[in-house]
Amino acid sequence: MRQALLLAAGRGERLRPLTNALPKPLLTAGGRALIEWQVERLVRAGFTELVVNHSHLGERIEQALGDGARFGARIRYSPESPALETAGGIAKALPLLDASPFLVVSSDIHTDFDYSSLAGRGADIARRREEHVAHFVLVDNPPWHAKGDDMGIEDGRVTRTSPRLTYGNIAVFHPAAFRDIEPGTCLKLFPWAYRFVDEGRVSGERYRGPWVNVGTPEQLAALDRRLAS
Repeated sequence: MRQALLLAAGRGERLRPLTNALPKPLLTAGGRALIEWQVERLVRAGFTELVVNHSHLGERIEQALGDGARFGARIRYSPESPALETAGGIAKALPLLDASPFLVVSSDIHTDFDYSSLAGRGADIARRREEHVAHFVLVDNPPWHAKGDDMGIEDGRVTRTSPRLTYGNIAVFHPAAFRDIEPGTCLKLFPWAYRFVDEGRVSGERYRGPWVNVGTPEQLAALDRRLAS
């Protein structure tokens, strides 16, 4: 599994005014843009075929990352106008991906998660997509999302009856999961993707290492201080 989709189309409303003149993925922490941290980690893990979706000030992202050569990757872009939310954005980007499973990660998280550990999950999804269509990485509920999402993990499967955890914005999908979504449709990933959870077709793991979803100026500043130290 070498292909990954980086989600970078969010407006970053809670990060205003920082995002008035700069797209959220280009905000910096530890001396580099959030999306650059992600690209470098993905490439080190063997993901060298990258697609980035974008909307608000998306041309700035293309200018910053270019064709990906300086990272050792090939980067292509899926522009959206207006932004199509997560599931809608993935569906629009499908023509830029091949028919094999792919990784989906948000460009505004910072984590030490080992993306290379997902290769086996992708291989299993490729073999058994009727039974196994996705793999979710869940994290402990952060203070700003204390109740978690409507899912947890039991015996390696994501369920909606387990104690709640938070979706870590890291997943592997088979492209067939999105092919019923009409391109151009605006659609959030959840609750739409719970259909696969309810069918028992989503495996999962709980990641307890460093993970930050940057959503406010305070969170960005805290991450910057941590990385600087």
